[in-house]
Amino acid sequence: MNKIFPIWVLLCMPMLSLQASPLAFSAWGFSLDLPEEYELIDGDLQNTFSFQSSAGAFLDMKVDVSGVSLETLSETVRKQLKNEGETEIFDYRGRKAFIIELNFIIGGEGITGYGLGFELEKKGDAVPLLLALAYNKVEAGDMTFLHTSALDSIAPVYAARLYPGAMTDYSFPRGEFKTVPLAGGEGSALFHENDAAAAQYVIDREDLVLSRYASSPLWKEAWQRFYRVVYRDSFDRIKHATFILERRWNVPTLDNRKLADRALRWVQTFTYERDLEGSDFVNLVTAATEGRGDCDSRSLLWAVILRQANIPSAIMVSREHSHAMGLADVTDAENGDNARFPFADKKWLVAETTAKIGIGLIEESMKDPRRWLGVELE
Repeated sequence: MNKIFPIWVLLCMPMLSLQASPLAFSAWGFSLDLPEEYELIDGDLQNTFSFQSSAGAFLDMKVDVSGVSLETLSETVRKQLKNEGETEIFDYRGRKAFIIELNFIIGGEGITGYGLGFELEKKGDAVPLLLALAYNKVEAGDMTFLHTSALDSIAPVYAARLYPGAMTDYSFPRGEFKTVPLAGGEGSALFHENDAAAAQYVIDREDLVLSRYASSPLWKEAWQRFYRVVYRDSFDRIKHATFILERRWNVPTLDNRKLADRALRWVQTFTYERDLEGSDFVNLVTAATEGRGDCDSRSLLWAVILRQANIPSAIMVSREHSHAMGLADVTDAENGDNARFPFADKKWLVAETTAKIGIGLIEESMKDPRRWLGVELE
């Protein structure tokens, strides 16, 4: 397939066999966390990067340092590609961005997909721009969920690493703040009016991506990415809620282990709920406000609460046990080390979120660490 950047010269390279996620481009301050099937295939690895998925989806990225405006860049793309799709400028975290629907023909082949343009961190007197185009041949079928997942994984600036992706932010504008009671009578917190719907959209989309790896040798990496994506999307959405909870629980000040245990006791009160027809994952906004969710939702919510309180946290999941638990890097002076999971150069204290037991306790049948997969969330 011909590359669709006729306005730039890419330095073609042999297949690098480099998995694409997660990647940080420190020179420009952006990062991305692509689905595992994407591989870096060409580019100069300085200003141009091109990825291809095993399904025939492409992602081409270009850093523009010419000094043109974002509006000019979007118009250049439209003209050079003779694109018939619409383009719209929007605000993403206080910076200009644009979204473009790709619909054009190159080399006699119909191309479809989406693109994003971002303002990056200022370099001297100039503001570099990042252009990312995700596309496929029309004849290859609908790959919208792959394109949106790939584009949504881009964090154009460091502060966006823990903020919803631009595709989701565009499709689900956050809206006005509203005050919503937290589960279990733990006060009320501010949420944006569209946060729950947006968070559930991300989960349902990423479940489609994850389902592609059921029989893949990359299933572990795909699971880890799924939770990273949900964590990133949810972090800011529940930020005020976690602040309210910590303020209620942490006066007088508790040590990290006791605070982790207090948060654990809260999620243990939730109603156990599974969606056997959907993604089987209740979004964290709904979990926090309605007090319901399965082990995945509870463990991830618990991990976010700890992280917001500056307590290192992670989760672990098991395909064999169909279960998830929380992990915290805390000492346990009162009860000894109890159940700990060795992962990422630490021995994490285990937290069972669906049974009313203390932190550091685990069922005997689930103690084998070889049956668990650790997930770092950042």
